[in-house]
Amino acid sequence: MIFVLLFITFFQIGLLGFGGGYSMLSMIQTEVVTRYGWMTVGEFTDMVALSQMTPGPIGINSATYVGYTSVVNAGYPEWAGVLGSLLATFSLVLPPFVLMIIISRFLLRYKSHPVVESVFLGLRPAVVGLIAGAVLLLCTEENFGSPSNNPWQFWISIGLFAFAFVGQQMYKINPIVLICMCGVAGLILF
Repeated sequence: MIFVLLFITFFQIGLLGFGGGYSMLSMIQTEVVTRYGWMTVGEFTDMVALSQMTPGPIGINSATYVGYTSVVNAGYPEWAGVLGSLLATFSLVLPPFVLMIIISRFLLRYKSHPVVESVFLGLRPAVVGLIAGAVLLLCTEENFGSPSNNPWQFWISIGLFAFAFVGQQMYKINPIVLICMCGVAGLILF
């Protein structure tokens, strides 16, 4: 039963996940953590961190991780977890793959048509909203702490966030270097 739910869930996310992997994160969390309870918020946060650090798109890495973890957490053996990760990844990639094949045939011909231009103009704010939703979902007490319960974690997390933001936006520091620097600082300070 979990395999059918994995397929349906990630097929829907792949079908509606405009804007790439970061815009999919809020949908993945809603389905995986809130709706089905396949992972806790802490496990989801760890999954996002691992998906960002491993090569490849974050949406596909997330689907692979969730597929494996959800099946193993449901009590199935590890080989079934590998099958779950393959199924979740396949079902996430299938809708965009099919849609891109269909759309690419017509897009080059009609890309300057006013209706097509209007659709793309309408999708831009939706994508920004989905990415902003993913950011807000990750700004939780588990990730940042709270000023009342754990002020040390909260202020260090805010400081690392500000450092990474300023380092990327103003000084154009390589994101890999920023991730490593923040990771080392997190290990030392936490």
